[in-house]
Amino acid sequence: MFGLGMPELIVILVIIVIIFGAGKLPEIGSGIGKGIKNFKKATSEDDDSKKINESDEENSKQ
Repeated sequence: MFGLGMPELIVILVIIVIIFGAGKLPEIGSGIGKGIKNFKKATSEDDDSKKINESDEENSKQ
């Protein structure tokens, strides 16, 4: 994973805890989780709309 080992990840985590504080970490994590969820939802809706458009085009050709 990008050439990062466990020691590097621990150092990054400690720096994040120092910068944001332990109280803000749950808020940051939930915000990131919501962002990922919305991104997945948007991409799946985009795929669904493409499938619907393709099937409509095939039906109009017949």
